[in-house]
Amino acid sequence: MTSIVAVTACPSGVAHTYMAAEAIESAAKAKGWDCTVETQGSIGIENELTESAIKSADIVILTKDIDIKNSERFEGKTIVRIGVSDAVKRSAAVMDKIDAHLAKVTA
Repeated sequence: MTSIVAVTACPSGVAHTYMAAEAIESAAKAKGWDCTVETQGSIGIENELTESAIKSADIVILTKDIDIKNSERFEGKTIVRIGVSDAVKRSAAVMDKIDAHLAKVTA
């Protein structure tokens, strides 16, 4: 099973952070994938990713609108950087691209 971890954050750290997290999680689950999302919002880091979740992840999705705290945790992983608005509006398309990438890598 494909496993994805993601970290979402937006400049204001409020609504879009959580909307992006929900959209990514829903789109991944629609593909039957395991997905865990950490949010870095105005109240700090929530649902912090565990070391084991990161280690077992096939793909890491990071929003790129502001710096992600502790991004060194993802060194050596395949990272997809997307804007928060793309995460909210185009998560299904992002998952399709990830699916195509993974199909090439495992072919």
